[in-house]
Order: sequence, then C-alpha cells, then structure tokens
Amino acid sequence: MSTWNLQGTSCHLLICNGGSCMRQQGEEVTVAIREEITRLEADRLIHTTRTRCNGRCLDACVVIAYPQGLWYKEMTPETGKQLVRKLVSGDRLETNLVYAFEPDAVATGASVTGIDKA
Repeated sequence: MSTWNLQGTSCHLLICNGGSCMRQQGEEVTVAIREEITRLEADRLIHTTRTRCNGRCLDACVVIAYPQGLWYKEMTPETGKQLVRKLVSGDRLETNLVYAFEPDAVATGASVTGIDKA
C-alpha cells in the first residue's frame, strides 16, 4: 500500500461511495474528480478519499471538502469536474453547496435538514 506525500495539499475531498451515492453515479463522480485533478496537474493540491455513507442519502451523491468544511450535494461527473476547477482557483461550487462549517453561513437550497444526533 502506498503512503502519499501530503506536503502542499490544501484540500481533501471525501467522496461518498455509500449505497445511495453509488446509485447516483458515485463511481463516475469519483473517476471524474480524479481525472480532472490529474488533467489540471493538481495532484499535490487536492487529495481524494472514497468513504462509506456520510448520512446524507437524500443529497446523493455527496462530496465533502476539508479543511474548508464544505458539503456538496447532488454531484454528477460534470459538477465534480467543476468543483475541482473551483477549488484550484480558491473558490467553491455554490450551486451544489448544502452546508458550510462557517459561522452564520449555512447554504440555502432545497435540501433536507435531517435528524438530530442523539
């Protein structure tokens, strides 16, 4: 198994590969994001990890960007590529943003609030 050198990494994308997200093109989103990172030669800047379910199944396919703390919903291969381009330029993909870990900055849109954790 490889151990990646993360020096210079500015963003870690967690790409949901849980059941609901996989039914909503999770595999294709993963491939598109990774291909766009390679195409833009952003491998040193952006690291990706496939995850299991992130608990936002109604928002499938979900991609989370850290340390920015941005949660993206309804990702497709094309919006995945757009997200990579935005991240490289230091921006975010507002059209698919469902939540941001920022004071007083929860994204608006037609998303399910969800249940409280016990």
